[in-house]
Amino acid sequence: MSTAQVPAGRIDVHHHLLPPFYVEALARHGQRRVAGAAVPAWTPERSLSLMDLHGIRTALVSISAPGVHFGDDAEAARLARACNEYAAELGADHPGRFGSFAVLPMPCAGLAAAEAVHALDTLGADGVVLLGSSRGVFLGHPDLDELMAELDRRSATVFVHPNLHATSETLGLELPGFLLEFLCDTTRAATNLIISGTLERYPRIRWILAHAGGFLPYIAWRLSLANFMPELSERAPAGILDSIRRFYFDTALSPSPYAMAALERLVDPTHILFGSDFPFAPEPVTAAQMHELGRMPGWDDTMRDGVARRHALALFPRLAAVGENVPAAPEAPRVTLGIRAKRAMLKPVVRVLSRLRER
Repeated sequence: MSTAQVPAGRIDVHHHLLPPFYVEALARHGQRRVAGAAVPAWTPERSLSLMDLHGIRTALVSISAPGVHFGDDAEAARLARACNEYAAELGADHPGRFGSFAVLPMPCAGLAAAEAVHALDTLGADGVVLLGSSRGVFLGHPDLDELMAELDRRSATVFVHPNLHATSETLGLELPGFLLEFLCDTTRAATNLIISGTLERYPRIRWILAHAGGFLPYIAWRLSLANFMPELSERAPAGILDSIRRFYFDTALSPSPYAMAALERLVDPTHILFGSDFPFAPEPVTAAQMHELGRMPGWDDTMRDGVARRHALALFPRLAAVGENVPAAPEAPRVTLGIRAKRAMLKPVVRVLSRLRER
């Protein structure tokens, strides 16, 4: 896919920043590697150089795992604020080139809610980044409802990035966590957002899942068996598959025809967004991703342009060029009377199957 095919430039929804003081904090807490990968060198100039090379007009930057919480709530809040102010200054210094997903002092819901309000309302962040799990707490946990309520009130966009849960770190597999366990974290978090009823209770939040959603698209039908379990089905009244289809998915480190084929069959194509994962995905890996996306089987120019830019504009209309047509913003999903009627008709079947399962 050449730059000429996307005249206004790509929008990269998965692009990380590492301010110097954040790297110092990582080192101070013994975090010299992230899920088995060395903490990369980063500067704004390195991002801009890569962006110019690959026709990326705007990068929505975010802090990656392990986030900002290393055991002290107050320190986490200070570090989150410093990172978010740095990102806001980065955007101001390079108009049109950088947006941001604000990092929050998770899993402290009260502190996280306060920082989200400040970042979204005062600093003008484009959304927030939340790790799939933070200090063992997965997204969808009821302790996070205060934060979810604030994000829902603002129709916020949330970029979900994986972390390493303690269970992933004790498996004894000699693999760096970013190869496999990161995908587990995303899949667990997305599933819990559905099964906990969080998507239903806070329908105005828009969710972007990193790395094509981990394993979620591949196991979607299997997860939909929860529709036959009364204790779970009530929390997703539109059905598990419809809930999965509400997520957006980025292409970061997932630009294969196998992953994209599964994703395209499951969700509306407008829910697929471009992501690079730079600088954790270094320059050669980013170039390889661009090459694969440019020759994706079955993608015409409309699809390539959509993934590169137009699909993201529906979520981030401020990034549109002057005179550029912006796709309609997604509406909060509603459970229609027809869906409610179908679910009501299904309930007796669900109860029978549940009794059979428990025999």
